[in-house]
This record gives sequence, structure tokens and C-alpha cells, in this order.
Amino acid sequence: MASGECLLLDLETDNFILYNISANQSANLSVLSDEWFYPAFLYAIPTIYGIIILIGLIGNITLIKIFCTVKSMRNVPNLFISSLALGDLLLLVTCVPVDASRYLADEWLFGRIGCKLIPFIQLTSVGVSVFTLTALSADRYKAIVRPMEIQASHALMKICVRAAIIWIASMLLAIPEAVFSDLHPFHDKGTNKTFISCAPYPHSDGLHPKIHSMASFLIFYIIPLSVISVYYYFIAKNLIRSAYNIPVEGNVHVRKQIESRKRLARTVLVFVCLFAFCWLPTHIIYLYRSYHYSEVDTSVLHFIASICARILAFTNSCVNPFALYLLSKSFRKQFNNQLFCCRARLLIRSQSMARSTTRMTSLKSTNHSLATFSLINGNHVCHEGYV
Repeated sequence: MASGECLLLDLETDNFILYNISANQSANLSVLSDEWFYPAFLYAIPTIYGIIILIGLIGNITLIKIFCTVKSMRNVPNLFISSLALGDLLLLVTCVPVDASRYLADEWLFGRIGCKLIPFIQLTSVGVSVFTLTALSADRYKAIVRPMEIQASHALMKICVRAAIIWIASMLLAIPEAVFSDLHPFHDKGTNKTFISCAPYPHSDGLHPKIHSMASFLIFYIIPLSVISVYYYFIAKNLIRSAYNIPVEGNVHVRKQIESRKRLARTVLVFVCLFAFCWLPTHIIYLYRSYHYSEVDTSVLHFIASICARILAFTNSCVNPFALYLLSKSFRKQFNNQLFCCRARLLIRSQSMARSTTRMTSLKSTNHSLATFSLINGNHVCHEGYV
């Protein structure tokens, strides 16, 4: 999901969303430089990032296109899912390329403006993801546990307003990132070198990183997931009770309705579990670094763990469309239609180009024959009859 932590190479002073250049990045790389796997490792990570971006763009753009163009797919849950996909796209086109650039350059490439803007964009993406999942869970709770409270009139408009409120609230929560993030100098005693890093606090500051990391962990992970857990507790309780109360030969329509609600609730739950699983390692590493802010961990284990956590977090932004593909028959049908339409357009285009080439070849052949015939009749066979 669009959880936008841009975890730049081994950040010592991590931004929750933007783990920028580590004050000890070069030290970490020097630890690996003598290893046989270093060259392959250095170029493999940007390649993996490129694959994540490509897959994520295809999946999320197709998902948004389906929900925008297919009228039957425009419902309340799908509007929230579209907002979620938009947040994922925001992460994929901003954070992932920036993080990948750290493996191809030795210093921060995006200046002071980028240092302030990129963390703001990515924290906005995190907020959109987790708060949209919470709103989706609340919507499923209301549909299953309190269906009589659902108001059919102007439902889509109200959901659009809620989605907009989620985006605005996420932007407001991200403003401190833009205000406090800046380029700070960091000195590594081990290598006796000074690095310029984009970070929310100077290296000498020890209290603020702890407050920042714990507040981020609570606001963007623990509290939303706790609320979602409460919603799903009541959803599960209601579905179990409904299953027992319906007779074996009960109303077929009611049974289908319950099954449909179960499938949709299960889909949202899968999204939530993917988010929780993919982002937990990132939060743990951020907390660890924040409570060891004045120290530089140059161990290979820490370096590898940080990279794996980032890749896992970024992967969350490209898996939702494919999870939906496996869980939803209607979305799978529309997704296949989109792929077949693209394939058909490419086939038609290639056939058209082939026909055009054949036509040109035929015209050239005809002109060539006519020229030859006229030359033979003009007694110029030896000179021009056989070209």
C-alpha cells in the first residue's frame, strides 16, 4: 500500500518516511567492498527497485482505470481501494527512485528543496494508506454489523468526501516533516569523515528522534491497526452468529448476501495483513536507530536488514492489485479484459503495419515490372532490363 517511507541507504538519522543518506553510508559500503558479492549486490538492489516500480505501476494504474471506466465497479469499497492505489503510485514514483539513487551516487542528489519535499510526500502516502485501510474496515463493519445505518442517497459522493478528508489529514500530519527536515552534517569517528545527510534532526540531538519514532509508530501503525482489529472482531462475531442463525434450507438470497460480505471483508483483511507484515520491520529498525541515534551501526547484518526492510515495505505498494486479482472474480474479469484489450490493440497495430509493408512492397514490385517491360520494348534490355 502506499506507505511511503523512502528509506535511503543506511540512514543514521532516519526520517520516518525518508531514511536519508546515512552519516556512515561509506563506512557501511566499505565493509562490503571487500566481499565477492559487492558488485552484484550494488547493482542488484536498483534492479529490484525497478521491477517493483514496473509491477506496481502496471497493477495500480490498471486498477484505477478499471474503477474509473467500468460503471459496475464504482462502489464504496472500490472508491477507497482506488484511493489506496493512488497513494501507492505516489510512493512508487517518488520514494522508490530516490532510494534507488543512493546505490548509484555517493551523495544526496536532490538539494534542500528535495530534502523537505520528498519526506512530506512520502509521509502523506503512509497516512493515506493506513487511514484508508481503517476507513475500509469501518465501512465493512457498518455494512455487516449495522447495515440499517447505511444511507443509499449520495453514498458515493460522501465516500469521495471522506477520501479527500483522509488525504488532507495525511498532508497536515506530514507538514512537520517538511518543516524540520534539512541537510545536516554528520561526522563518523571511525573513518574521520563528515557527510551531509538529509535528516529531521542534527546528529547531536538524542531526545527528539525517540519522540518522533514512537509517535510515528503509534499514529501510523499501532493505533490504526488496533482500531481495525476491533472492527474485525465485531465483524467476525456477527458473521459467526449469522451463520448459525440461518437455517440449512434458508433464504438463498440471504446466503449469497452473507457470502458476498464475507468475501469483501476477507479482501480488506488481506490488505491490512499485507500492510502490517510489510511495514513492521521498517518500524522496528527505525525505533532501533532512534534509540541509538548518536551511534553508527556499521555491521553488515544491520545494513542487510535495512535493505530487506525497505524492499519489503516498497513491495507492499505493488501487491494489492494482485491480491485483489486473486480474491475478486469481478476484478479478475475486468483485469483480464484490460490485458486482452491491450494485447488486441498491439496485435491490430502489428497486423496493420504488416499490411502496410506488404502493400508498399507490392507497389514497388508492380512499378519495377512496368519499368522493365517498357525498357524491353525500347530495346534497352542489356542496360536496364534486369535490375
